[in-house]
This record gives sequence, structure tokens and C-alpha cells, in this order.
Amino acid sequence: MVSVAERGWPRAAFSSSAALRCKVVYDRRPMLANRNIFLIGPMGSGKTAVGRHLARLFRFTFHDSDADIESKTGVDIAFIFEKEGEAGFRLRERESIERLTRLDSIVLATGGGAVIEPDNRRFLAERGVVVYLETSIDQQLERTRHGRHRPLLNDTDPELKLKELMMHRAALYAEIANITVSTDGRRVQLVAEEIQQELRRAHGM
Repeated sequence: MVSVAERGWPRAAFSSSAALRCKVVYDRRPMLANRNIFLIGPMGSGKTAVGRHLARLFRFTFHDSDADIESKTGVDIAFIFEKEGEAGFRLRERESIERLTRLDSIVLATGGGAVIEPDNRRFLAERGVVVYLETSIDQQLERTRHGRHRPLLNDTDPELKLKELMMHRAALYAEIANITVSTDGRRVQLVAEEIQQELRRAHGM
């Protein structure tokens, strides 16, 4: 069964710390001009595959932030992590997302950790409709177990690492999501078509 939670705009998202509770308000007005679809979610949630299919359905241009970084640098993500560390990669990721989100009529698949950076969350929230592809840890394990291009899963227990990442990132995904869709055990085409229907119903796309 599909879980679709539509969140309209404008909206306020809340984050908290031990010392205070902050209210984060995103300016949703540019979304009306930029007809963009941004996919967020953990690794293995199907962002690239679903994104390509969505782009065909809407006749938009498809972009992948990780692929963009690799194209600009000429090396793969694992190499960047090895030479520059995660901090260096996140700087490159921020530049990529800032630039790509300024385009129009695109579908953008972001990396699983893109939401860590506050600026990335702002770029995504204010420049398009954000779709959160939600998936279980078991599904993530199944989809990532044969891949060797996941630097954060190297030399560690994949299940424990995925749980740790979700613990820190789940609230950030939810903070900027306009639509949340579960992808567990579902075909790419069906997920993309469900998103298309929801975008047309709630956002007039």
C-alpha cells in the first residue's frame, strides 16, 4: 500500500535542541515559477531510477547530483571521499545542488546525505516540489549490498550504519518534504506514476 503524505506550501518545519526550539520557515513562492521535482531519501530508496522515470512522464530533464559531481571532477564519489573526506564531498555537493536547483523543469535526484547541509535544505524547499522516497532498512540493505560505490558503508556493519544514518536524517527528510512516498517492494514505474498523480492533484503539475 502506498503511503503518500501531501504537505502543501507555505509551511513551517520545526527543529529542536536541548537549549531551545527553533522555527524554520521556508519561502515557497519560487516553487510556483520553477516547476521542478526534487527527490530526497536514503541510499537505496530508488531516487535515480524513479527520477529518470518521472522525468520521462513530465518531459523534464533529469539530473543526479552525485553524477553531476563526478562529471565535474572526473572521478567517482568514492575517490572524492578517499582524498577529501566527507567534508570535502559535502562542499562539492552543496555547489552542485545550488546550481542545479536554479534550473527549470527538471527532476533532481539528490544524494542520501544532501539534507545534512542547511543550505541544501533551503535550496530544495524553496525552488521546487520535494518528494521524500521513504524505505525500510531491510530494503536499503537489499538494494545496496552488491554496490561498491557507497563510501559510508565501507569497512563497517552496513545495517548498523544505515540505522545510524536514518536516526540522524529522518527528521531532516520530513522537514522539507511536500510529498512522502514509500518505495518498499514496489516497481519503479508504479512509484513514479503515483508521484505524478499526486503532483498533478496537489500541485497542478
